[in-house]
Amino acid sequence: MREFEVATAAPEKWGEGLVSVAAGEPVAADVRLEAVHEGILVTAEIRSRSTGVCGRCLDEIAEPVEVEFQELFGYPGSEATDFEVQDDHVDLETLVRDSIVLSLPFQPVCQPDCPGLDPVTGEKLAEGTVPEPPIDARWNALAALQADTPDHE
Repeated sequence: MREFEVATAAPEKWGEGLVSVAAGEPVAADVRLEAVHEGILVTAEIRSRSTGVCGRCLDEIAEPVEVEFQELFGYPGSEATDFEVQDDHVDLETLVRDSIVLSLPFQPVCQPDCPGLDPVTGEKLAEGTVPEPPIDARWNALAALQADTPDHE
């Protein structure tokens, strides 16, 4: 068994949509390689940072990304494996990229109770406010009558 601490930079942008790990973003990995009968068992903990925008209010966000994976790299032979040992080396880039991309949120938010944007004005809503529902155009005539009558208590 061998353990390594690896620090590198993301070679390209990892992820699409609202959040991603930018090209050049530091990626740290704690990797353990174990020799087993079928090949090399790789266990890794990966840390990086994703940046993007909130899915509700479009504010900039940056969140840490932490993922773990365990994968068997088989020795070349008759059995088909997803990953193979090549010249006594294992290439972890594909596994690291896939693990990070799959851990990114599909609809990220800046905070769990982010109120989002006002659907009419497009302005960011203040915390705790609820947008007023739009009035159906068919009720405009009644709304005009209500505005003409004085309040009677």
